Amino acid sequence: MLKSFMLSALSVLSIHALAQHSVSGVVRSEKDNNVLINATVQLKGTSKFAVTDDLGFFQLDKVPDGSQSLYVQYLGYHDVTFEISISTDTAVLIIMKEDPMLTDEVVVEATRATQKNGVTYSTVSKSQIQKQNFGQDLPMLLNWTPSVVTTSDAGAGVGYTGIRIRGSDATRVNVTINGIPYNDSESLGTYWVDIPDMATSTQSIQIQRGVGTSTNGAGAFGGSINLQTNTLNDKPYAEITSTAGSFGTLKNAVGFGTGLINDHWVVDGRVSKIQSDGFIDRASSDLSSYYFSGGYYAGKTMLKAIVFGGKERTYQSWYGVPESRLNNDEEAMLVTAANEGWNAEQTQNLLTSNSRTFNPYTYKNQVDDYKQDHYQLHFSQRMGEGFTWNTALHYTPGRGYYEEYKYDQNIADYGRDNVVIDDDGVATDNDTLTTTDLIRRRWLDNNFYGVTYSLQYEGEKLNSVLGGAWNRYDGDHFGEILWAQVPIAPYEHRYYFNNGDKRDFNMYFKNSYQFGSLLSAFVDLQVRKLNYKTSGIENKQNTFDVDKQYTFFNPKVGLNFSFSNQQAMYVSYSIANREPVRDDFIDNLGATPKAERLGDLEIGYRATSSTHAFNVTGYLMHYNNQLVLTGAINDVGSSVRTNVDKSYRAGVELEGIMKISKKLSWNVNLTLSQNKIKNFTEVLYDYGANWDEYNVVERKYSNTDISFSPNVIGGSTLTYTVFRGTELALLTKYVGKQYLDNTSNNERSISAYLVNDVRVSYTLNPAFMKELRFSVLVNNITNTLYAANGYSWGYRGGGDEYRENYFFPQAGIHFMAMLSAKF
Repeated sequence: MLKSFMLSALSVLSIHALAQHSVSGVVRSEKDNNVLINATVQLKGTSKFAVTDDLGFFQLDKVPDGSQSLYVQYLGYHDVTFEISISTDTAVLIIMKEDPMLTDEVVVEATRATQKNGVTYSTVSKSQIQKQNFGQDLPMLLNWTPSVVTTSDAGAGVGYTGIRIRGSDATRVNVTINGIPYNDSESLGTYWVDIPDMATSTQSIQIQRGVGTSTNGAGAFGGSINLQTNTLNDKPYAEITSTAGSFGTLKNAVGFGTGLINDHWVVDGRVSKIQSDGFIDRASSDLSSYYFSGGYYAGKTMLKAIVFGGKERTYQSWYGVPESRLNNDEEAMLVTAANEGWNAEQTQNLLTSNSRTFNPYTYKNQVDDYKQDHYQLHFSQRMGEGFTWNTALHYTPGRGYYEEYKYDQNIADYGRDNVVIDDDGVATDNDTLTTTDLIRRRWLDNNFYGVTYSLQYEGEKLNSVLGGAWNRYDGDHFGEILWAQVPIAPYEHRYYFNNGDKRDFNMYFKNSYQFGSLLSAFVDLQVRKLNYKTSGIENKQNTFDVDKQYTFFNPKVGLNFSFSNQQAMYVSYSIANREPVRDDFIDNLGATPKAERLGDLEIGYRATSSTHAFNVTGYLMHYNNQLVLTGAINDVGSSVRTNVDKSYRAGVELEGIMKISKKLSWNVNLTLSQNKIKNFTEVLYDYGANWDEYNVVERKYSNTDISFSPNVIGGSTLTYTVFRGTELALLTKYVGKQYLDNTSNNERSISAYLVNDVRVSYTLNPAFMKELRFSVLVNNITNTLYAANGYSWGYRGGGDEYRENYFFPQAGIHFMAMLSAKF
């Protein structure tokens, strides 16, 4: 009897164990049908859960037969309980409605693109950021997005890094953080090293390619990077992250959040410390950063204060490695040393250094030292049916310097009198010292502040945004002499001083209208007014006085055709204008650089399903008066940029996400382009056969390649889930040949390179904490020897032509390991 009962029970248990199936599906927004990434889907009554991927897809395995409930959560949306009956493998579509309570997303909505805007863009989610966030600067985390090329001066991604989008450099890429401009107002550059580990406090990043939508600040001329910092987390949490890797790289970060207190208040914070010796000799980094925010949420009202910033001290590695050193060509290295005017000590450093890690600087305090703090206060209010008002106040103070040891400097270049040493009472030329070694600091002390605003309307067919900003930059530039071999000045003598004052006002009006189920149109109009004043004495002791005003009109129009919820096509045309940067005025005294103008035509097609997403974009970016380097220099030897009449970028971008199987997915992109200047004149200086002349040689080119604009860029992330919690990823990047100047000369180019990284992560969800993750990143696993950046210069003299190419080599195989604990 007992035996029969046990056999029957075992049979029932076996049948029950076999009667388990998978539940998969897609989570979408009711508002715009967009997939929701990182939504949490939990099988009620169990600890079994899944998180939606880049396609909004989730899958739960081993779900028992019968009636089951799925509990779905996504920030900013009403929680959903989805009832299902399981008798076989089941696929579902879950639609979520927006929560009327205002959340942080409203802060960036005015400057972000949607599928109805006819803008080419990619969005990187927090989960994607966290997977790759081992402590490298933020550009390195975006390396695998379409049309992106990243660079690192120190060679390993920590310290000074850069990013180009479609060949456009950082001064042409607009960056905003919560809708507030981050680009430096004068140079228009972006210095990610000033906000290290910002990725840890970033919720999402949208990269717009081309002109994009109207935004705040300058530089939206080839692309935009729109960062949103951490959004509301209604549950308390704590997180500790530690990373260790090659070249003495260490990162430690601690973060916390209170969750909702009394249903209204939230406080979040993070502190981080990153150190690295760098791949290049002495290219060390010592970086500290912080992020704190406090928010009040009350249904239709949101008020949030955010403070973040950083302190960086990096050893200078921005000179690069000469080609002669890379090639181990001793005879050529001696020519390089002569062309550079290096002394015996500097020449010996060149001859004896490692061919790929050479750094010309050996002075122990040859550092860049800068501190920057950001204060933001955001207020949002929902007003009546469909209207939302947003405004933000911001203030960013920054102060720092870079210190340099300078050999054999002309004393007169520092505004000081030559030193006469008269030992015998009879003054001669031999008693007059005209040069000296010295140590100097070049300072920047600046303040940036202003207000941004937007009034948004969301109707059944019409969506509108009236927005803009007023910002002011006030920056002092000055230099100090700390020490001189020949006493020429007291300690910290200020040998130059000038001030830059820039006021920037813009207003935009964006409208999209749905004409029916298939067709929508948008119009985006922006007016931007600038007033830039700068005057004083610059580093080379030239006096200047610049007072320029600009008024730009930047219209954008387009159509969007939605064939279904899964397929759409768009076409848009946009115009952008951009002012010259500070150096265009300071280094080009006596000339008047013109503002640049860009017309951008974009045609795109998007298709999505639960297993794939595919985007294809064709673009034509036509420039008028683009500012480029020609080889020309001013009377004190500084390179100057010149307007070229016509130039263009034309290409096709392909981007796909494919779920090949339950365990294997592939995110891949490819850009094929041509980037041309129609007519270009190179300037080369000839000092004559006997070095006693000064002639200007002009060489004309037609249909020549724009520098640093590869015709082929590819990125790939192949991800395999070995078993639950364990992920293996192969990350591949290909960058085609880049020219160092605008002459399409192969002898002045960066060779194409293909680099592969491998990332392995193992995640546990123990009962006593939310998550414990261990990850390893092996960079450049094939040990490819390549350079990602460089520059070139040359001249004629003594009957010969001399060219010096400099490159920024990147590290070979190296690794980073990270342990992250979330509570």
